[in-house]
Amino acid sequence: MIKRIAHIGIAVKDLTDAQKTFETLLNLQPSHVERVEAQKVDVSSFHVDDTNLELTSGISEDSPISRFIEKRGEGIHHMAFEVDDIHAELARLKQAGIRLIDEEPRMGADNFLVAFIHPKSAGGVLLELCQPAD
Repeated sequence: MIKRIAHIGIAVKDLTDAQKTFETLLNLQPSHVERVEAQKVDVSSFHVDDTNLELTSGISEDSPISRFIEKRGEGIHHMAFEVDDIHAELARLKQAGIRLIDEEPRMGADNFLVAFIHPKSAGGVLLELCQPAD
């Protein structure tokens, strides 16, 4: 079951510049900054009410974020929904015929298990399911 919108992922070329811009726009400091080696990204999150804006920058040319920016430019990359049971949700969606990028969750930023739903099954929007790993 979906609990809430966890974050909106924004692909950026330069995390330092984007972070400064969002600090000014939101009048906030980042709540969390992390490198996720497995996904080849650096992440800077801004906690706004009960959701986060997640600025994400590729750390190599073959990073999914770097490839996204090369094709589409900077901007909204994905929307993430926090779920109670990521394994059950993935099984439910697969059974319903939803195209999944990840059939099994993997570790993401901020100690969350994550799995992505293909944009072709979601009106052209890349969706992420996430659940705290604790």
